[in-house]
Amino acid sequence: MKITMVKKILADGSPCKKCGEVLERMEQEDQLRLIDEIIVADERDPASAGMVLASELAVERAPFFVVQRDDGSREVYTIYLKFVKDVLQARTSEAEELKELLDNSADLDFL
Repeated sequence: MKITMVKKILADGSPCKKCGEVLERMEQEDQLRLIDEIIVADERDPASAGMVLASELAVERAPFFVVQRDDGSREVYTIYLKFVKDVLQARTSEAEELKELLDNSADLDFL
């Protein structure tokens, strides 16, 4: 299995806030050692490795994770906590998962 993380650089050259938060959390949880490759989707360069991969996989948000299985199949995770739970098999709380889902879904809101 190979795990690739894609983080984004915004058009103004600044790092993606959510990407930084996820990287920091992964460092705290000692999860970065499980990532095989980190590539950058630079909005200023449509030919950057991350932008090409995002386009190929039709992913519109960052960070995202691509898990390539030994059989050649690929899975894409745009929700960090789902990736942690499903792939890294670490514990997450339901409250954390719901908060991240809401944060990542512009069309969802509290009633």
